[in-house]
Amino acid sequence: GGNIVLKVEKINVHYGVINAIKNVSFEVNDGEIVALIGANGAGKTSIMHAISGLIKTSSGKIEFLENDITKEPAHKVVAKGLAQVPEGRRIFSQLSVQDNLEMGAYLRTDSKIQEDLDKVYKRFPRLNERKTQLAGTLSGGEQQMLAMGRALMSKPKLLLLDEPSMGLSPILVNEIFDIIEEINKEDGVTVLLVEQNANKALSIAHRAYVLETGNITISGDATDVAKNPKVREAYLG
Repeated sequence: GGNIVLKVEKINVHYGVINAIKNVSFEVNDGEIVALIGANGAGKTSIMHAISGLIKTSSGKIEFLENDITKEPAHKVVAKGLAQVPEGRRIFSQLSVQDNLEMGAYLRTDSKIQEDLDKVYKRFPRLNERKTQLAGTLSGGEQQMLAMGRALMSKPKLLLLDEPSMGLSPILVNEIFDIIEEINKEDGVTVLLVEQNANKALSIAHRAYVLETGNITISGDATDVAKNPKVREAYLG
């Protein structure tokens, strides 16, 4: 640990004349789970899209593994070792579970793909039971697991998770968050988690940033952020 995996410096994102992200800076260190929390419409997804190259920043700098990726197109960013599980999962619904997982490894040329597939099936036993099933027929929770498994198949240095709890029952949310913690602890995957469920996010994160209408207003160790009276009032109900 200790090395900076992702460094976001003073980025601005505009949609027309609207300044959606205002001078946002934060970093993610090797081996951490970092949570970005905030209300709906605070700009969390815009930040994710800026990092993964899906939208352009109007100013500022984004460094991934000490490479400037600010102007890189999304596919190049993925090739450098960044995997995103987007909001709403976006799996290939007409393909089988196994085909979806193999799609996650399409940029890899090494010989360990089968080994990693076995690992994903061990971690997500439900996907193993349904490996030949069309992905579109899975439940919401299973689709979230598939999207995570597919991202892991690319052997990412950084996993971006955008609202993984969205639309899931509390039991499934707990299960998904346990898996995120496992992936981080056992596989050493660094995670940036964007989440409306602040309670859950803060319970597994090492550090956290609070985003309000495009500005980061509070940051620190997740335990401290969770104790902050403003955060408790606004997000922890």
